[in-house]
Amino acid sequence: MACSSASDGSSDDSTGSGGGASSSSGGPQTTASAGEGSGVSSTTSGAGSTTTAATSGSGGGDSSSSSSSAGGAGGASSSSAAETSSGSGGAPETGFQPCPATGPCKILPLGDSITFGLGFDGGYRVELFHLATQDGHDVTFTGTQQMNGPAMVDGKPFPRNHEGISGETIQQIANRVPTPALRDVPHIVLLHAGTNDMYQSPNGADTRLGALIDELIAGAPDALIVVSNIIPFPSGANAVSTYNAKVPGVVQERANKGAHVIFVDQFKDFPTSELGDGVHPNKAGYARMAGVWYDAISDYLR
Repeated sequence: MACSSASDGSSDDSTGSGGGASSSSGGPQTTASAGEGSGVSSTTSGAGSTTTAATSGSGGGDSSSSSSSAGGAGGASSSSAAETSSGSGGAPETGFQPCPATGPCKILPLGDSITFGLGFDGGYRVELFHLATQDGHDVTFTGTQQMNGPAMVDGKPFPRNHEGISGETIQQIANRVPTPALRDVPHIVLLHAGTNDMYQSPNGADTRLGALIDELIAGAPDALIVVSNIIPFPSGANAVSTYNAKVPGVVQERANKGAHVIFVDQFKDFPTSELGDGVHPNKAGYARMAGVWYDAISDYLR
């Protein structure tokens, strides 16, 4: 979030699990603390499907190198990301298929340093690629920012592209849409945005998110746009709670108008023990995020 990764492709020192954050944009340097935040009661998704999520964000317990199933306060029991991914999703819209019949489904990871993968090289994209390929799906990632992540995953070349820039607010992310973010038009967009707004300017963040979604709909009208609320940010818990409560409605408003947009809950059951530095996930936290994304998109993949 608050660590610098310049849009010209320069890198921040972000490899390795649980790395700390170094800020060039005034972001907080926090340590993991018990998360707060009221639950997000939500609607959402695509054509008529509805999801509900009630959450609490606190939680100690042990984190695992794979996603853990900690829910709210209490310890985390270790399991795979595919088993523990909590979040919404919903059945595919009837007749809507964003991915091509042949060739890889192009997925655009869009956001800030949490999308970049600060704290674990490749972030949630590593486990997401694993989950998709182990189920036989052909996927790749698109984006114009500095490539990161491992060279290989499960014996296959890992697509290291993404569109995550550390320190960027919702508006700054929107400034990259349609160019350069949609230069290679994706079939699926994964949007996690707003963490930097929570300490810079939380008021109106939901309105800015809606405008960003509108830009994505206009620039990639045939893509599935998957919008999440944000993971816990303990030092801005009140702002996060307020923002997260509004995100499902922002998404549903667009879905009601026929846009291919769905909501997923990345906040639910995310323990602060899986925040490596109080802001960015560690390896287990990124695996948890991957499971939530995968639950949302798996039925759309070929």
